[in-house]
Amino acid sequence: MTEPAALVALQQRLGYRFTQPELLRRALTHRSWGAEHNERLEFLGDAVLSLGVSELLYARHGGSDEGDLTRVRAHLVREDSLHRAALALGLPDVLRMSEGELRGGGALRPSLLADAMEAVIGAVFLEGGYAAARAVVQRLFGEVIEATEAEHWSKDPKTELQEWLQARKLPVPVYRITATRGQAHAQTFEVECAVPTLGLAEQGEGKSRRTSEQEAARRMLDALKASDLPGGPLRS
Repeated sequence: MTEPAALVALQQRLGYRFTQPELLRRALTHRSWGAEHNERLEFLGDAVLSLGVSELLYARHGGSDEGDLTRVRAHLVREDSLHRAALALGLPDVLRMSEGELRGGGALRPSLLADAMEAVIGAVFLEGGYAAARAVVQRLFGEVIEATEAEHWSKDPKTELQEWLQARKLPVPVYRITATRGQAHAQTFEVECAVPTLGLAEQGEGKSRRTSEQEAARRMLDALKASDLPGGPLRS
């Protein structure tokens, strides 16, 4: 059977040609399509991606400590980064899902695209082994890793806020969604970050719950560092 042109083009962009095209099709299949969906491949791809990025970071930034390496790896393998990689590869054009999911904007949903990206990496690993999967990870993330200098790495606002509070023996913050706007494929989230023991709350807004929480945490950090609340020095 002749492969669809879109799948041939996808493999060219990946830099890997499948000898078992059905494996690639499964990686691109959402559970709403049927029983042969991509969730097991996603599970596998998540682990392969983490290992591949870890190896590339170790080689490029071998003098950096574990904490820095862990932070930049988390940044590279998070939903936002995988979503961008999926868009660059054109995954929205080749995903298989139900008509209902498609009408609801599923082909553009960041979480769904990130999952499919991991499933594709898992499929490459399953057929071609780690060397082939590593080459795909290198193709997707190598340029970013090479261009990143260790001294520019920083903790994300949520992590920094939690550590900042814990260092002062204060409870960790509480996050909750206060509002959502827009259609399913293009929603905007409003999230509150609260530190109840201090009677403080800040709002954040973004295109995903995660980015909204990070913005709310950043604002909370700014407010805390600018305050002189009782209980010890609050400036870092």
